[in-house]
Amino acid sequence: MTHVSERNSAGSNGAEGADRQPWSAGAARPGRKRTATYADAGVSIEAGDRAVELLKSKVKRANRPEVMGDLGGFAGLFKLNAAKYKSPILASSTDGVGTKLVIAQQLNIHDTIGIDLVAMVVDDLVACGAEPLFMLDYIACGEVVPDKVAEIVAGIADGCRYAGCSLLGGETAEHPGVMRPDEYDVSATGVGVVEESEILGPHKVELGDAVIAMRSSGLHSNGYSLVRHVLLGAGRMRLDTVVDDFGGQRTLGEELLTPTKIYAKDCLGLIEETDVRAFCHVTGGGIPGNLNRVLPAHLDAVVDRSSWRPQPIFDLIQAKGRIEGADMEATFNMGVGMFAIVSADDADRAMAYLTGRGVEAWQVGEIIEGSGQVHMVGQYTRG
Repeated sequence: MTHVSERNSAGSNGAEGADRQPWSAGAARPGRKRTATYADAGVSIEAGDRAVELLKSKVKRANRPEVMGDLGGFAGLFKLNAAKYKSPILASSTDGVGTKLVIAQQLNIHDTIGIDLVAMVVDDLVACGAEPLFMLDYIACGEVVPDKVAEIVAGIADGCRYAGCSLLGGETAEHPGVMRPDEYDVSATGVGVVEESEILGPHKVELGDAVIAMRSSGLHSNGYSLVRHVLLGAGRMRLDTVVDDFGGQRTLGEELLTPTKIYAKDCLGLIEETDVRAFCHVTGGGIPGNLNRVLPAHLDAVVDRSSWRPQPIFDLIQAKGRIEGADMEATFNMGVGMFAIVSADDADRAMAYLTGRGVEAWQVGEIIEGSGQVHMVGQYTRG
């Protein structure tokens, strides 16, 4: 399933013939006493194999009955039950975590970043109404440390379980000389399926629909370059600093590593219970930069800031960086990770359903006549 490899491109001289001999270092340099190995270049096949063994049990927990075969194949196999659909449409999404990884590496905490990775992918899939089926992960690192790789994949597997999808395959690549030994980056691709007639989006949004907000768990996985600049750079804060406003002797580092909320199952259940027109996953670009993506050209969305209070981390960032409100809203989710646009008649039912699943939700606005714009009105609740 996951193995260590390093992809290289090699040229060919095009010569063929029975008397052609393979090149060898010994033939080229007769006086040389030992040949170079992959390990000499900084790539450890043994460490990669050890990492795979450590993560196998974790990956098996993130499984669905449609998965065929076992770990270790060249490709993951997934048997789609097409009989369940009249016209199945596959949806796909690819994403990473961004510079939140730097915080994880500085704190040497690696078992939650995978949850962020899954959230960024599956919550994009569910935005069109698709059920996430499986994911493929990619980890690039300067040096394969088996226990660290296993921790990263454990987080990915946890995220897949929360989302109800399988971790079908992956790749761990060791890049010595390109990345420092303690550096790594992660990305993933997810695939989901939705009935063609049930695809959500702007085409279903109607005048008078209710806009329902779902509380984020914090910053999620966007804006960390600005966060690091404002808090850890110019602000000279330390990750082990206890911030009273966070409560419970919570440190800045703990707050910044809070995993992204995964809404996939909540949203799929909401589709079954209510008349959902569209979902909006709030990522880079903030509320106005994402909510307008699900609006038709003749309608606007009104979002009332006074209906909620952003978490204290947003106040801290804005105060330390002296950031204008518009720039905050263009960068961060400001406490809302997902929006659902539902029929006005189903607004109360939608909020009751989400609350019953442990998701803090409230009606934040409505759909009005317009030109595809988002109107942020009122002021955030403070204190």
